[in-house]
Amino acid sequence: MRPIWICTGCAHPWPCEQARTELPAEYAGDRRNLAIDLADLLGEASRDLSRLYPNPPDPVQLYGRFLGWVRRLRVERPEG
Repeated sequence: MRPIWICTGCAHPWPCEQARTELPAEYAGDRRNLAIDLADLLGEASRDLSRLYPNPPDPVQLYGRFLGWVRRLRVERPEG
Protein backbone atom coordinates (compact mmCIF):
# COMPACT_ATOMS: atom_id res chain seq x y z
CA MET A 1 0.00 0.00 0.00
CA ARG A 2 1.64 3.13 -1.21
CA PRO A 3 2.67 5.70 -0.10
CA ILE A 4 3.22 4.10 3.32
CA TRP A 5 4.76 0.93 1.85
CA ILE A 6 3.04 -1.73 3.89
CA CYS A 7 1.62 -5.03 2.66
CA THR A 8 -2.15 -5.00 2.21
CA GLY A 9 -2.28 -8.67 3.23
CA CYS A 10 -0.33 -8.69 6.48
CA ALA A 11 0.24 -4.97 7.26
CA HIS A 12 4.01 -5.52 7.62
CA PRO A 13 6.52 -3.30 5.83
CA TRP A 14 6.69 -4.22 2.16
CA PRO A 15 8.36 -6.30 0.84
CA CYS A 16 7.15 -8.60 3.60
CA GLU A 17 8.09 -12.27 4.00
CA GLN A 18 5.32 -13.37 1.65
CA ALA A 19 6.46 -10.89 -1.02
CA ARG A 20 10.04 -12.11 -0.58
CA THR A 21 8.79 -15.58 -1.41
CA GLU A 22 6.51 -14.60 -4.28
CA LEU A 23 8.71 -12.03 -6.04
CA PRO A 24 11.54 -14.43 -7.00
CA ALA A 25 8.96 -16.81 -8.43
CA GLU A 26 7.37 -13.99 -10.44
CA TYR A 27 10.78 -13.13 -11.85
CA ALA A 28 11.43 -16.80 -12.68
CA GLY A 29 14.73 -16.77 -10.81
CA ASP A 30 16.04 -13.67 -12.65
CA ARG A 31 17.70 -12.15 -9.62
CA ARG A 32 19.31 -9.31 -11.56
CA ASN A 33 16.04 -7.90 -12.93
CA LEU A 34 14.35 -8.44 -9.58
CA ALA A 35 17.11 -6.36 -7.95
CA ILE A 36 16.84 -3.63 -10.60
CA ASP A 37 13.09 -3.32 -10.10
CA LEU A 38 13.43 -3.39 -6.31
CA ALA A 39 16.08 -0.65 -6.51
CA ASP A 40 13.61 1.51 -8.42
CA LEU A 41 10.96 0.79 -5.79
CA LEU A 42 13.43 1.60 -3.01
CA GLY A 43 13.85 5.06 -4.54
CA GLU A 44 10.09 5.55 -4.73
CA ALA A 45 9.63 4.36 -1.16
CA SER A 46 12.38 6.65 0.09
CA ARG A 47 10.74 9.66 -1.57
CA ASP A 48 7.26 8.72 -0.34
CA LEU A 49 8.32 8.03 3.23
CA SER A 50 10.44 11.20 3.36
CA ARG A 51 7.40 13.27 2.38
CA LEU A 52 5.09 11.56 4.89
CA TYR A 53 7.22 11.53 8.03
CA PRO A 54 9.24 14.30 9.71
CA ASN A 55 12.35 12.09 9.94
CA PRO A 56 13.54 10.53 6.69
CA PRO A 57 13.81 6.73 6.61
CA ASP A 58 17.15 5.19 7.54
CA PRO A 59 18.84 4.39 4.20
CA VAL A 60 20.61 1.32 5.60
CA GLN A 61 17.33 -0.14 6.85
CA LEU A 62 15.59 0.62 3.55
CA TYR A 63 18.40 -1.05 1.63
CA GLY A 64 18.12 -4.16 3.79
CA ARG A 65 14.37 -4.19 3.44
CA PHE A 66 14.28 -3.80 -0.35
CA LEU A 67 17.57 -5.26 -1.58
CA GLY A 68 19.57 -6.88 1.20
CA TRP A 69 17.67 -10.15 1.00
CA VAL A 70 18.02 -10.55 -2.79
CA ARG A 71 21.71 -11.51 -2.60
CA ARG A 72 20.82 -14.45 -0.36
CA LEU A 73 18.46 -15.97 -2.92
CA ARG A 74 19.47 -19.34 -4.21
CA VAL A 75 20.48 -19.06 -7.85
CA GLU A 76 19.30 -21.87 -10.09
CA ARG A 77 22.02 -22.85 -12.55
CA PRO A 78 20.98 -24.47 -15.82
CA GLU A 79 22.20 -28.01 -16.17
CA GLY A 80 24.51 -28.48 -19.06
